[in-house]
Amino acid sequence: MQPAAVPPVEHEGLLRVLGEAQRIGTLGPAPLTEVIRHATWFADALPPETNRVIDLGSGAGVPGLIVALVRPNAQITLVDRRTKCTDALLRAVAVLNLGDRVSVHRGDVEHLSRQSEWRESFDAAVSRGFGPPHQTLTLARLFVRVGGVVVISEPPADIPDRWGDIDLGQMGLSGPYPLGPVGVFHVEHNSPTKP
Repeated sequence: MQPAAVPPVEHEGLLRVLGEAQRIGTLGPAPLTEVIRHATWFADALPPETNRVIDLGSGAGVPGLIVALVRPNAQITLVDRRTKCTDALLRAVAVLNLGDRVSVHRGDVEHLSRQSEWRESFDAAVSRGFGPPHQTLTLARLFVRVGGVVVISEPPADIPDRWGDIDLGQMGLSGPYPLGPVGVFHVEHNSPTKP
Protein backbone atom coordinates (compact mmCIF):
# COMPACT_ATOMS: atom_id res chain seq x y z
CA MET A 1 0.00 0.00 0.00
CA GLN A 2 1.40 3.37 -0.94
CA PRO A 3 0.48 6.28 1.35
CA ALA A 4 -1.59 9.24 0.23
CA ALA A 5 0.54 12.03 -1.28
CA VAL A 6 -1.01 14.66 1.01
CA PRO A 7 -2.44 13.76 4.44
CA PRO A 8 -6.26 13.96 4.16
CA VAL A 9 -6.51 16.59 6.94
CA GLU A 10 -4.30 18.87 4.79
CA HIS A 11 -5.85 18.01 1.41
CA GLU A 12 -7.23 21.32 0.11
CA GLY A 13 -9.60 19.67 -2.36
CA LEU A 14 -11.06 17.40 0.31
CA LEU A 15 -11.49 20.30 2.71
CA ARG A 16 -13.25 22.27 -0.03
CA VAL A 17 -15.53 19.33 -0.94
CA LEU A 18 -16.48 18.61 2.67
CA GLY A 19 -16.98 22.31 3.40
CA GLU A 20 -19.44 22.43 0.50
CA ALA A 21 -21.16 19.32 1.89
CA GLN A 22 -21.65 21.13 5.19
CA ARG A 23 -23.00 24.16 3.34
CA ILE A 24 -25.64 22.13 1.46
CA GLY A 25 -26.53 19.99 4.49
CA THR A 26 -25.16 16.56 3.55
CA LEU A 27 -22.57 16.66 6.34
CA GLY A 28 -23.02 17.77 9.95
CA PRO A 29 -21.31 20.78 11.54
CA ALA A 30 -18.41 18.97 13.27
CA PRO A 31 -14.96 20.46 12.54
CA LEU A 32 -13.69 19.03 9.25
CA THR A 33 -10.36 17.95 10.71
CA GLU A 34 -12.26 15.88 13.29
CA VAL A 35 -14.47 14.32 10.59
CA ILE A 36 -11.44 13.47 8.45
CA ARG A 37 -9.40 12.03 11.34
CA HIS A 38 -12.32 9.81 12.32
CA ALA A 39 -12.74 8.63 8.71
CA THR A 40 -9.03 7.82 8.44
CA TRP A 41 -9.57 5.04 11.01
CA PHE A 42 -11.73 3.24 8.44
CA ALA A 43 -8.86 3.20 5.95
CA ASP A 44 -6.43 2.06 8.65
CA ALA A 45 -8.76 -0.82 9.59
CA LEU A 46 -8.75 -2.32 6.09
CA PRO A 47 -6.38 -5.24 5.45
CA PRO A 48 -3.53 -4.39 3.04
CA GLU A 49 -4.93 -6.67 0.31
CA THR A 50 -8.29 -4.83 0.20
CA ASN A 51 -9.12 -3.88 -3.38
CA ARG A 52 -12.89 -3.28 -3.56
CA VAL A 53 -14.68 -1.22 -0.91
CA ILE A 54 -18.33 -0.18 -0.67
CA ASP A 55 -19.36 2.81 1.47
CA LEU A 56 -22.99 2.33 2.55
CA GLY A 57 -25.08 5.45 3.00
CA SER A 58 -22.15 7.53 1.87
CA GLY A 59 -23.86 10.91 2.33
CA ALA A 60 -21.08 13.46 1.83
CA GLY A 61 -18.53 10.75 1.04
CA VAL A 62 -17.38 10.09 4.58
CA PRO A 63 -15.58 7.77 5.05
CA GLY A 64 -15.42 6.66 1.38
CA LEU A 65 -13.60 9.67 -0.09
CA ILE A 66 -11.06 9.62 2.72
CA VAL A 67 -10.52 5.87 2.23
CA ALA A 68 -9.94 6.57 -1.47
CA LEU A 69 -7.26 9.17 -0.68
CA VAL A 70 -5.50 7.03 1.94
CA ARG A 71 -5.75 3.79 -0.06
CA PRO A 72 -4.83 4.86 -3.63
CA ASN A 73 -4.89 1.29 -4.96
CA ALA A 74 -8.46 0.54 -3.86
CA GLN A 75 -11.63 0.79 -5.95
CA ILE A 76 -14.35 2.55 -3.95
CA THR A 77 -18.11 2.48 -4.56
CA LEU A 78 -20.09 5.23 -2.83
CA VAL A 79 -23.78 4.36 -2.38
CA ASP A 80 -26.57 6.65 -1.25
CA ARG A 81 -30.28 6.74 -2.07
CA ARG A 82 -30.57 10.55 -2.03
CA THR A 83 -30.12 12.38 -5.32
CA LYS A 84 -28.83 15.48 -3.48
CA CYS A 85 -26.01 13.37 -2.03
CA THR A 86 -25.10 11.46 -5.17
CA ASP A 87 -25.05 14.65 -7.25
CA ALA A 88 -22.67 16.22 -4.71
CA LEU A 89 -20.59 13.02 -4.62
CA LEU A 90 -20.19 13.05 -8.40
CA ARG A 91 -18.89 16.63 -8.19
CA ALA A 92 -16.58 15.68 -5.30
CA VAL A 93 -15.12 12.73 -7.23
CA ALA A 94 -14.42 15.06 -10.16
CA VAL A 95 -12.84 17.78 -7.96
CA LEU A 96 -10.62 15.18 -6.27
CA ASN A 97 -9.72 13.60 -9.62
CA LEU A 98 -10.78 10.13 -8.39
CA GLY A 99 -13.04 9.17 -11.30
CA ASP A 100 -10.78 6.33 -12.43
CA ARG A 101 -11.36 4.35 -9.23
CA VAL A 102 -14.29 5.85 -7.31
CA SER A 103 -17.82 5.30 -8.55
CA VAL A 104 -21.07 6.77 -7.25
CA HIS A 105 -24.30 4.80 -7.26
CA ARG A 106 -27.74 6.15 -6.34
CA GLY A 107 -29.82 3.36 -4.88
CA ASP A 108 -31.34 1.79 -1.83
CA VAL A 109 -28.81 -0.38 0.02
CA GLU A 110 -31.41 -2.97 1.01
CA HIS A 111 -32.55 -3.35 -2.61
CA LEU A 112 -28.96 -3.59 -3.89
CA SER A 113 -28.14 -6.25 -1.28
CA ARG A 114 -30.67 -8.57 -2.97
CA GLN A 115 -29.04 -8.28 -6.40
CA SER A 116 -26.56 -11.00 -7.30
CA GLU A 117 -24.05 -8.63 -8.93
CA TRP A 118 -23.71 -6.73 -5.62
CA ARG A 119 -23.82 -9.59 -3.11
CA GLU A 120 -20.48 -10.69 -1.70
CA SER A 121 -18.64 -8.79 -4.41
CA PHE A 122 -16.55 -6.47 -2.20
CA ASP A 123 -13.50 -7.02 0.00
CA ALA A 124 -14.86 -4.57 2.56
CA ALA A 125 -17.90 -2.54 3.50
CA VAL A 126 -17.62 0.65 5.53
CA SER A 127 -20.34 2.67 7.19
CA ARG A 128 -20.15 5.71 9.40
CA GLY A 129 -23.79 6.35 10.25
CA PHE A 130 -26.05 4.28 8.00
CA GLY A 131 -28.67 3.13 10.52
CA PRO A 132 -29.30 1.07 13.65
CA PRO A 133 -26.39 -1.26 14.49
CA HIS A 134 -28.09 -4.58 13.71
CA GLN A 135 -29.49 -3.33 10.38
CA THR A 136 -26.16 -1.80 9.37
CA LEU A 137 -24.20 -4.94 10.17
CA THR A 138 -26.74 -7.27 8.53
CA LEU A 139 -26.81 -5.31 5.28
CA ALA A 140 -23.08 -4.58 5.16
CA ARG A 141 -22.33 -8.29 5.60
CA LEU A 142 -24.31 -9.12 2.45
CA PHE A 143 -21.94 -7.11 0.25
CA VAL A 144 -18.68 -8.64 1.55
CA ARG A 145 -17.01 -11.85 0.39
CA VAL A 146 -15.73 -14.49 2.77
CA GLY A 147 -12.34 -13.31 4.05
CA GLY A 148 -13.35 -9.65 3.86
CA VAL A 149 -14.23 -7.15 6.57
CA VAL A 150 -17.03 -4.86 7.67
CA VAL A 151 -15.91 -1.64 9.38
CA ILE A 152 -18.50 0.37 11.31
CA SER A 153 -18.30 3.41 13.61
CA GLU A 154 -18.43 2.52 17.27
CA PRO A 155 -20.38 4.63 19.75
CA PRO A 156 -18.61 6.69 22.41
CA ALA A 157 -16.93 4.62 25.15
CA ASP A 158 -19.63 5.43 27.73
CA ILE A 159 -22.34 3.69 25.65
CA PRO A 160 -22.83 -0.01 26.44
CA ASP A 161 -21.88 -2.71 23.94
CA ARG A 162 -24.34 -2.56 21.06
CA TRP A 163 -23.33 -5.87 19.50
CA GLY A 164 -24.04 -8.16 22.47
CA ASP A 165 -27.55 -9.14 21.32
CA ILE A 166 -26.46 -10.03 17.77
CA ASP A 167 -25.59 -13.63 16.88
CA LEU A 168 -22.45 -12.83 14.91
CA GLY A 169 -21.64 -16.51 14.30
CA GLN A 170 -25.02 -17.02 12.64
CA MET A 171 -24.19 -14.09 10.36
CA GLY A 172 -20.81 -15.61 9.48
CA LEU A 173 -18.90 -12.88 11.35
CA SER A 174 -16.33 -12.62 14.11
CA GLY A 175 -15.62 -9.50 16.10
CA PRO A 176 -15.94 -6.71 16.71
CA TYR A 177 -12.26 -5.95 16.93
CA PRO A 178 -12.04 -2.33 18.13
CA LEU A 179 -9.62 0.00 16.41
CA GLY A 180 -9.94 3.53 17.69
CA PRO A 181 -13.48 4.73 17.01
CA VAL A 182 -14.37 1.86 14.63
CA GLY A 183 -15.24 -1.80 15.02
CA VAL A 184 -13.92 -4.38 12.56
CA PHE A 185 -15.85 -7.56 11.82
CA HIS A 186 -14.27 -10.41 9.84
CA VAL A 187 -16.41 -12.39 7.40
CA GLU A 188 -15.56 -15.97 8.33
CA HIS A 189 -18.10 -17.98 6.32
CA ASN A 190 -21.30 -17.64 4.35
CA SER A 191 -24.32 -17.12 6.51
CA PRO A 192 -26.64 -20.15 6.47
CA THR A 193 -29.65 -17.84 6.65
CA LYS A 194 -29.34 -15.12 4.06
CA PRO A 195 -32.27 -12.70 3.84
